[in-house]
Amino acid sequence: MGEIKVGTASWTDRTLLDSGWYPSSADTAEKRLAYYARQFPLVEVDATYYSPPSEHTAELWAQRTPDGFTFNIKAFSLLTGHPTKPSAIYKDLRPEVDKKNLYPNDLPPQSYEQVWTRFLSALEPLAQAGKLGVILFQFPPWFTIRRSNKDYLVEVARRCSPLPVAIELRHESWFRGDNQDETLRFLREHELPYVCVDMPQGHKSSVPPVLEATADLALVRFHGHSDRWTSRDIYEKFGYLYSEQELAAWAPKLRGLAEEPEQTHVLLNNCYSDYAQRNAAQLINLLDSGDAP
Repeated sequence: MGEIKVGTASWTDRTLLDSGWYPSSADTAEKRLAYYARQFPLVEVDATYYSPPSEHTAELWAQRTPDGFTFNIKAFSLLTGHPTKPSAIYKDLRPEVDKKNLYPNDLPPQSYEQVWTRFLSALEPLAQAGKLGVILFQFPPWFTIRRSNKDYLVEVARRCSPLPVAIELRHESWFRGDNQDETLRFLREHELPYVCVDMPQGHKSSVPPVLEATADLALVRFHGHSDRWTSRDIYEKFGYLYSEQELAAWAPKLRGLAEEPEQTHVLLNNCYSDYAQRNAAQLINLLDSGDAP
């Protein structure tokens, strides 16, 4: 069985800081990251979805964490086709348009290329330190199964190479009927890691919890089962605390998933208060114990 790394999708969320999870001595950004890295070997950086990181910030992340620590970086929203606030785009590349949100086609081609170049360049300190896990490309619910979108997945991998990527899909068409086998076969063919998800079902953005490894790295993200999944309030959307029984049922499944790939990343994305940290610690104990539910 390959290595399983468990972590959370945030270490700086304000509700986490208010929860008391950090000791009072962890009173700076540097101390909080160092404390987090002593508890978990993996973290997902969510802030990079909302605004591209600077190279200096990535250097600090690398310096403030021990050898073997891993950062998964969430791709900037513009690169996944999500609506992006003009203020989030590099100042010298912002188009002069009167729009609340921007999409790739709103930028001149040269500016769009520069966004890609600068985003990836900023991650070099993590890559050089051996601390970059993957760049997570989480696509929007309207990113359906079709040839042009498959081509874009291949383009994403090409643009990022040699930096690794992972693909999270949010439209049920990729998994409807025979499409599921087609989707997984396509990802395997192009050696693209598929991101398995645990999330509420019955919504337009719902995808089933398909546990499959399509590359040497497998990923699972736990989004919770909030009954307010459609809420615009992210704390209502993700504010779900998994029970011990729920996590115990997942432990053998995760061990089974980890049998083939070299490494499996498990991220708790139920980021409200210290829910994700508590559940991540529980899951680590369950995986280490090897007990069946």
